[in-house]
Amino acid sequence: MLAEFSIVPVGAGDSLGAKIAGLLDIVESSGLRYKLNPMGTVIEGEWDEVMDAVKACHARIMEDSPRAVTTIKIDDRKGRTGMIDGKIASVEKNLGREVKQ
Repeated sequence: MLAEFSIVPVGAGDSLGAKIAGLLDIVESSGLRYKLNPMGTVIEGEWDEVMDAVKACHARIMEDSPRAVTTIKIDDRKGRTGMIDGKIASVEKNLGREVKQ
């Protein structure tokens, strides 16, 4: 499954780069494939592994923030792996060219 998640600490100030960098350490240590994008992070794996990573990231933000808003989008398709790259490849194939990334 793919899950895109974003976590916004409320009351933590305007600059969040350092806090997000700490979350990527958690995602990387999960061993799951992931891709950072400007609005969140996409991770790929089995349900429990993905949810454990998101839960750990949420818990980390809550250590330093009085409130957090966590948003998760899930694309769960049985028998599929490699969807992080596969979805982009499918669009490029239909488009007839590579997309700018």
